[in-house]
Amino acid sequence: MSARETSRSTLTDAASMRVLAHPTRLRLLGLLRERGAQTAAQLGDAVDEAPGTISYHLSKLASIDLIEAAEPQTTDRRERWWQATAQLTSWEPAELLDDPDRLVASSALQKSIGQAYAARFGEYVDAMPTLPREWIAAGASGDRSLRLTTTELAALRRDLEGVVDRWLDVSAAHDPAADDGAAPVVLVYQAYRRP
Repeated sequence: MSARETSRSTLTDAASMRVLAHPTRLRLLGLLRERGAQTAAQLGDAVDEAPGTISYHLSKLASIDLIEAAEPQTTDRRERWWQATAQLTSWEPAELLDDPDRLVASSALQKSIGQAYAARFGEYVDAMPTLPREWIAAGASGDRSLRLTTTELAALRRDLEGVVDRWLDVSAAHDPAADDGAAPVVLVYQAYRRP
């Protein structure tokens, strides 16, 4: 099993899904995964919220083990640092179909994630005029409508996850402190049966 596969939090109960469904908590967890350990003040600056509000949301994320206290990154021992416990959070919606409470919580979480994706893409579209042309040209966005069996859709899922894993290895090779031309890139993919 790769390090990536062991760096996964799995949500199984409705309460945990409801905690994570909050848009601010989704953003905070994403920032901790992307930037590494941060304080409430640093995260508050990033999301334009007061440190007290951020601390509340961080305590909620910690209550479901998605984040934990981190070693201080400065000599100021008054600062409390937080880090993500895993690089991925997952749950299996098909396993929730027979539990109405978990199904409702999963639906709320998925909708919140979808709204976060849409907002992030909107920010990208708004920022396009300020980005280097080569980054715009290298990006991709699109959709296709395929006709597949459930077996084929499952194979597509495995293929997509394999592609992501390969590029995670490439990403991990870049030192965030190095000036090697690498920048954060958002990857979102979805494949589902159209209702």
